[in-house]
Amino acid sequence: MPMPEKTLPENGYVHGYSARESERLADQAQTLTDLLHHDTHYPTGSRVLEAGCGIGAQTLILAKNSPEAQITSIDISVQSLKKAEANVKKQGLSNVTFRQADIFNLPFEPGSFDHIFVCFVLEHLADPRRALEQFRPLLVEGGTITVIEGDHGSAYFHPDNADAHRAIDCLVELQRQGGGNALIGRQLFPLVAAAGFREVSVTPRMVYVDSSRPALVKGFTNLTFTAMVGGVGPEVEKQGLMSREAWERGIAALYRTAEADGVFCYTFFKATARK
Repeated sequence: MPMPEKTLPENGYVHGYSARESERLADQAQTLTDLLHHDTHYPTGSRVLEAGCGIGAQTLILAKNSPEAQITSIDISVQSLKKAEANVKKQGLSNVTFRQADIFNLPFEPGSFDHIFVCFVLEHLADPRRALEQFRPLLVEGGTITVIEGDHGSAYFHPDNADAHRAIDCLVELQRQGGGNALIGRQLFPLVAAAGFREVSVTPRMVYVDSSRPALVKGFTNLTFTAMVGGVGPEVEKQGLMSREAWERGIAALYRTAEADGVFCYTFFKATARK
C-alpha cells in the first residue's frame, strides 16, 4: 500500500526542535566523537565554514579539535543558533562565530573559506547536490570539504525483528515526506563528485555495539538511534503507518538489542574532497 503524501513541519526536519531532541543530538555527538571526528583537524589560521550547525553539537567538537582555526557556523534556525552559541560559551570556546544563513542563499564571497564541514545536513535537504554546488565557490582553490551522513538502511541487529525494521522504515518515509533522504550515506561519493569536487574519498564508519561496550549501548543504541526512531511515534500513529501495537513492539525490540545478548550495527559515511 503506498504511503500517504504529507508535508512535515519544522522545515522538513523530521525530528523537531524539542528539548529532548537537543539532548539526543548532544548524546549522539559525544558518543560518536572518536569514530567520526578523530581525523578532522584544521591548521592554525584556517577559515572553516560549518554549514547547518543546529544546536552546536558538532561545533563543540570542531572547535576543540582545531582551537587555532576560525570557525563560522551557520544555521537557518534562530532558535538552534541561540542554543549553539550558549553551548559554545559554556565550554569557554572563543574560535566560533555564529550567523543565521540559508544554505541555498549563502552570504559569503567566493574563496571565503579554506575548509567546509557539513554533518547530518544533506539528509534533510530536497536537493543535496545543489547545496554542495553552492559550497564549492566559497572554497579557495585546493580547499577541502568534509561531509558526514548516516544511512538508516545500514541498521541491522540481533535479535532480529520485523516490527523494528518497519519502525525504521517509517522514519525513512517521514523524512522522505519532508523532502529528505535518510538513506543518503550510500550516495555521498556520486553526490560530491557530481558537484564538481575532486579527490573524492568516502570511508564507512561502522558503529558496532554489544554488551561489552556499555558506553555505546547507552550512548548509541538507546540514547541516539532508538530515541531517534521512537521520537517520530506520534506522527507514525497520526498517519497510520503502523498500528500502535506493532509500533510499540518495534521500539521494544530495538531496546531489546541493548540487553546482554543483543547486538546493534549502523554505518555512517564520511566523504572528503577538494575544490
